[in-house]
Amino acid sequence: MRIKLDRTLCDGFMRCAEHAPEIFSLDDWGYASLTSDGTIEPADEDKVRRALLDCPAHAIIELRSVPE
Repeated sequence: MRIKLDRTLCDGFMRCAEHAPEIFSLDDWGYASLTSDGTIEPADEDKVRRALLDCPAHAIIELRSVPE
């Protein structure tokens, strides 16, 4: 799984860091950033998917690979 965080959409609700704090870090104002390049290990996919679904601003986007 790969994700992207659109920081221009983030409104600082902090729900992503509640669900997956090892993937999302928060700045002093509560706005999120990714702690990695967006590649999510299988063990963390459920937490990240929950964060994606729970984000009121829809700032977390799952990147789907294009079949060759």
